[in-house]
Amino acid sequence: MPISKSRILSLLLGLLMLAIAIFAGYTWFSLNWSYSKGERTGYVQKFSHKGWLCKTWEGELTMLPVQGMVPEKFVFSVRSDVVAENITKNMAKKMALVYEQHKGVPTQCFGESEYFVTSVKVME
Repeated sequence: MPISKSRILSLLLGLLMLAIAIFAGYTWFSLNWSYSKGERTGYVQKFSHKGWLCKTWEGELTMLPVQGMVPEKFVFSVRSDVVAENITKNMAKKMALVYEQHKGVPTQCFGESEYFVTSVKVME
């Protein structure tokens, strides 16, 4: 008994829908469950809103270790426009960036780094 074309088409459509649902579920999980949380202190030296299709806020925080040591850069992403505005407003000041690390985000459309800043504390 041969399988009809409409049966094959509906089976393929069902598999496609299942794949999309699995991808969406994994993306939701990776963006809402944080691997770690923390805080980094320093000066934001670079911060821009970039991307072709998915615009994200991307930045670099220069952390100043003990005097005489080479500064370390902390690359981060911001998903909230309110947090991005707060960073932009306080660029010349020492800040503590509160972040969440999200490993395994499947696309850079949500941010280029795995560190997402959730709030800012101005230190000066």
